[in-house]
Amino acid sequence: MSGMMHQAAKNKKYDPPPAGMDRNPALLGRYSDLYEMRNMKYQFRPAEGGFDQGRRCRPGFTLMELVIAMLISPTLALVVGILLVSGNRAWLRIFNSAQNEIKQDAQAVTIAFESMARKTNRLGYTIYKVNGNVFTPAVPKTSNPQEVVSGDAVEFRYWNVALDKTDSYKVMDVTKTATVYALFYLDGNQLKLDYGPYPPGAVPAGGGARNTSGVTTKVLTDNVSTGSSAIGAFSHTTLNGVGTGCVRISITLTDPEDNETVRVMTAGLVRSMWPR
Repeated sequence: MSGMMHQAAKNKKYDPPPAGMDRNPALLGRYSDLYEMRNMKYQFRPAEGGFDQGRRCRPGFTLMELVIAMLISPTLALVVGILLVSGNRAWLRIFNSAQNEIKQDAQAVTIAFESMARKTNRLGYTIYKVNGNVFTPAVPKTSNPQEVVSGDAVEFRYWNVALDKTDSYKVMDVTKTATVYALFYLDGNQLKLDYGPYPPGAVPAGGGARNTSGVTTKVLTDNVSTGSSAIGAFSHTTLNGVGTGCVRISITLTDPEDNETVRVMTAGLVRSMWPR
């Protein structure tokens, strides 16, 4: 152990022994040894060319660990990059699909059609067959009590005024069924909507040319088709020749850029009936 451990006494001068111990040489010698051992300080020092046990190890990585980390890091970065790019492309694809122009047009047509149908009088709407600029009321073709009747236009007549105390607009007059109208109709490959006063309404009684005086026209959407020549864009079910109050629209919109199609199929329930 020479060279590894060095002993040094902290204090060679002993404290006085307890009383009576000085008369016993054996006890006195043992006391001196215990005292010296208790006050001894141990110091370590490295042997010549040996390991320094008093030096603390520094934390770090081995060369192999660094090489493995350098090989794994690019792979992880590549995987994360691929996931981020794929997620971004998927989000853009879904966003563009949801915000497509024809889908926005389809939503606008649905909202406008349903809102007009809910406002109208059950006895105040008419479906028309259209031939050029001539609108003819669509009627059942058979004598069956119940039949589906379709056409290329539908007129909704409704009130756009409130009932006041004096009934200044004569809303309570049973002979007056509406104050304005909304006419949905196909014009070529466009779906249009006319707003105008009633009377006179969109078309003269029994059919004729579409009214254009005092009318506001809006184009709801382009590139419209019905998909079937036998069934028009608008239809309803009649019972003994009278409409039951559920008007349907069925059209197809086509995107001219990528030929994507959207089918618009909805129904407007005509709830009010005046007069009974």
